Amino acid sequence: MGLAVLIAGLVVFLGAHTFVTARKARDAAIKALGKFYWLIFALVSVAAVVLIAWGFGRYRATGWIDVWYPPHFMRHITIGLMLFSVILVLAAYLPGHIKAWTKHPMLAGVKIWAFAHLLSNGDLGSILLFGSFLAWGIYARIAVKKRAAAGEITNIRNVDRGWTNDAVAVVLGIFIYLALGYTFHPVMIGVPVFGV
Repeated sequence: MGLAVLIAGLVVFLGAHTFVTARKARDAAIKALGKFYWLIFALVSVAAVVLIAWGFGRYRATGWIDVWYPPHFMRHITIGLMLFSVILVLAAYLPGHIKAWTKHPMLAGVKIWAFAHLLSNGDLGSILLFGSFLAWGIYARIAVKKRAAAGEITNIRNVDRGWTNDAVAVVLGIFIYLALGYTFHPVMIGVPVFGV
């Protein structure tokens, strides 16, 4: 049951976010729905996240299926990669050199998060969850690259914004990374990160 709910949540969430890359269909939906488009998109996304979280929790509690057994050292690689993931996600909202260098730090952060977790989780539910997000991240990056080639996206690489936002992204990223590792992950996910 949990695996089915997880898959349903992934289909809804990634389906909605893939629809965003179909720019003509998205523009038509925005034109038809106006501001309600954003409300509908937000509600669908939140509902999908709830389905994913609930489904994954039920799967972990009642239907765990091991596919492979990652070596223990992989978890240390995952922990290290997650720092970069958090900083990149923050850099998406703090335009600076990090954003310019990576071009699309949100997508890069999502891909690193998904890849990192695939390294240390060998069960079916984790492979479906993180593998789906990694595949979507790759697809979305290709879609953005095509839009940039078509002149739909302005390149920010030549914009000098100083180093303040980069410093904020790194410092705040370290703080959030530690909070996720010491508090969120062990409490909400039930898996300790540090000191294991």
